Amino acid sequence: MDTLQEVAIRSKLQVLLQQHRDLDAAILSLEETGTSDPLQLRRLKKMKLDLKDKILHLENLLIPDIIALKADSLENTCRDCPGQ
Repeated sequence: MDTLQEVAIRSKLQVLLQQHRDLDAAILSLEETGTSDPLQLRRLKKMKLDLKDKILHLENLLIPDIIALKADSLENTCRDCPGQ
């Protein structure tokens, strides 16, 4: 992943995190008033879960594939091994 892609992903991630926090605040506010529509609450909670899935997906894109990195590292190490 190049730097430009990473910046774009991080930017989108920040937007989604803010939306998630906003939904959380809205849900808490509706629950505290006790006058909220149960269907509306359910929809907001579903939206919040969808956002969480998108957030996790973007976070996973930013985390390097440790297994692939380790395998590549081992492969490079073995090239330097004597007797091969």
